[in-house]
Amino acid sequence: MRSSLAQQRLHDLPRRAAKTKAAKAHTPGFYVKAGYSLAGLAVLVILWSLGTRWLQSSIPLAGQLGPQETFASLYELVTSNQLTTHTIVSLKRVLTGLLLALLIGVPTGLAVGGSRRLENATGSAFQFLRMISPLSWMPIAVMVFGIGDAPIYFLLTFAAVWPIMLNTAAGVRQLDTRWMMLARSLSAAPSEILLRIVVPGILGHVLTGVRLAIGIIWIVLVPCEMLGVSSGLGYFILDTRDRMAYSELMAVIVLIGALGFILDTVAQKIYQHWSHKPGSR
Repeated sequence: MRSSLAQQRLHDLPRRAAKTKAAKAHTPGFYVKAGYSLAGLAVLVILWSLGTRWLQSSIPLAGQLGPQETFASLYELVTSNQLTTHTIVSLKRVLTGLLLALLIGVPTGLAVGGSRRLENATGSAFQFLRMISPLSWMPIAVMVFGIGDAPIYFLLTFAAVWPIMLNTAAGVRQLDTRWMMLARSLSAAPSEILLRIVVPGILGHVLTGVRLAIGIIWIVLVPCEMLGVSSGLGYFILDTRDRMAYSELMAVIVLIGALGFILDTVAQKIYQHWSHKPGSR
């Protein structure tokens, strides 16, 4: 009888944990945090409005940069479908650069983190390259790859590969060596060790690197899209400047901030979801 009761309690544990997690998500603290976030955004908009009004006395064009004009232009651009193509193109470039950085950074990080000699041999070179601004490669990227998406992919990949590679290497170094020894003692194949021990053990570090990489890519993207391409949010900013449509320019800036915030939030939620899974640590 006691055994069946214990088994029933064990069976109910996941459901109770799920209920507890859902309850925490709807606690007053959750709404308080959301209220503070909205209040912070409201203060930012107020300061923005006050700043444009203060500048308007000396720079008449500053009146087109205010929140009211900006949000009106953003609504018009979105409803008229003028930003859809540019947004999709920019997101495609971000995802392509991130994918290329993962394909390069994760294997390199695995190799560097797993070999002390390789780490000593490449550490200084990687740190030297990491300190070079990706934008400084713009003239060379255009000269080598020409005009188009290719130089943009190169610059975004160069910007994003370092946090992914370094975090992957850090994750490999922090793996518990006892698990590796146990796997080898059980005659596990290298592929089994990689897939069952190494990858789950470093996934948290890789996701952290991905989140950092997204932030860097999103910052580098706009100037990269000013390299002679005819689409993308960076290109649209240049276009609004040339047309002196300053309210539209501010609208695109707000959209860039909103999309970057969404991308970072998604990456953060993915990391939190993984880190709370049983056996993820």
